[in-house]
Amino acid sequence: MDSSRERTPPESATFSVVSDGSDLVARCKAGEPAAFRQLFREHRASVTRLVHRMTGGSADLEDLVQEVFVQVHKSLGSFRREAQLGTWIYRIAVNVVLMHRRALRSRPSTIHATEDAMILDEDQPDEQLARRRRVAALYRLLDRMSEKKRTVYVLHEIEGLSPAEISKIVGAPVLTVRTRLFYARRSLHAELMQEPALAALSQALPPLSDPAPASPEPHKEPA
Repeated sequence: MDSSRERTPPESATFSVVSDGSDLVARCKAGEPAAFRQLFREHRASVTRLVHRMTGGSADLEDLVQEVFVQVHKSLGSFRREAQLGTWIYRIAVNVVLMHRRALRSRPSTIHATEDAMILDEDQPDEQLARRRRVAALYRLLDRMSEKKRTVYVLHEIEGLSPAEISKIVGAPVLTVRTRLFYARRSLHAELMQEPALAALSQALPPLSDPAPASPEPHKEPA
């Protein structure tokens, strides 16, 4: 059999293109040595990308990715066959990142210290330096949001997931996801002009729209 024909999800793929994974999980539960290694290989790239985007480039990236898969291994017994494996792993990854961010807030440190250090590297090309400044400025704005709004914004606008996919990851109704996204966008639009590095990008952001077109007013929930 030609090994080049083996289907491997591309690095940029989201969980939605990966099979439900129930057979792979069953093999893991049965104690097959190679099964969890296969699970790790299939999902490591997408988990790494998600964790990077949710943290804004944390120096703890690799540790966080490892922690995600530790939690995946511990929680395999709770996986249900009707669930998408990728969705389930993303949910664990989001929870690991949120716990990490809560821990960071309790310490006298700055979440974006690593990003700031990279920005101060004068050897970078001008275009790359400008991009890093924009990324750092965007994450400064995102860090002013509640974790609920920040999470759905990153998952939708940066990771490219649909509200229905995000609903399964964060365990909230689709309407609630759309509501959080609406208020996250509104908050970002309101503060963009205060960040010179991002002012020129305000026109590129998606236009504000109600979270549920059929509803006369945006559904409201606590921040």
